[in-house]
Amino acid sequence: MLAQQRQQAILERVRRTGGVRVAQLVRDLGVSDMTIRRDLEVLAERGLIVKVHGGATATGTGSTEEPGFAAKSVRQQAEKEAIARRAALLVRPGSSVALSAGTTTWTLAHHLVDVPELTVITNSVQVADVFHRAGRPDQTVVLVGGVRTPSDALVGPVAVAAVRSLNVDTLMLGVHGMSVRAGYTTPNLLEAETDRALIAAAQQLVVLADHTKWGTIGFSTIAALDEAGVVVSDVGLPEEARDALSEHAGELLLVDPSGETELETAL
Repeated sequence: MLAQQRQQAILERVRRTGGVRVAQLVRDLGVSDMTIRRDLEVLAERGLIVKVHGGATATGTGSTEEPGFAAKSVRQQAEKEAIARRAALLVRPGSSVALSAGTTTWTLAHHLVDVPELTVITNSVQVADVFHRAGRPDQTVVLVGGVRTPSDALVGPVAVAAVRSLNVDTLMLGVHGMSVRAGYTTPNLLEAETDRALIAAAQQLVVLADHTKWGTIGFSTIAALDEAGVVVSDVGLPEEARDALSEHAGELLLVDPSGETELETAL
């Protein structure tokens, strides 16, 4: 396959799925890691894709843009892993926890499978699958119904009705963006409604958001900044964001993906 044909194939896959991984392209196209990275560089220079750690995603940053799960899964992987490890420490054995849809909460789910006697409520097909594969008999997982979004969230009136009948100790909420003016946001109106129902069902709201989410504003607001009891982010968060979240949220936890430091701001 010629370079131009290979790059066209990569571009078509990105547009179809929202994102690609270098390792998967190496296997599927039968070329070296370096060749794939050169192809991605060429496509990125032409403005056709956005290079991220370990792969590439589709372009576009509008407030209604909703990347698919595959596209989001290759973004800020180290930060999401560090955030998930720290957030898992906030979940007590024998408690009930709700996990919203998203790749950060999906990463968190992999750490929560080790928490005994946990009851999990989620509107994420991907999150539910993590617990299902683990197969722990002492854990109960409730997957609400609804209409499936590009990010694999189940939303809409069926999901909202199911969530409104529940009460949980903690909600772990992944968000598309956050800002002082708009609060925590998502590009999907129905997902915002379902997330608001999850917030109402929880005693404590914990927001999981890496530093790239700051300043990004989705179409629909889920909650104001001060509704979060805890925000878990990473040390890449800019100073203005640290100040705003420290002022509005109950507690700001900043993790270092390198594992060297951790900062906590409690109010």
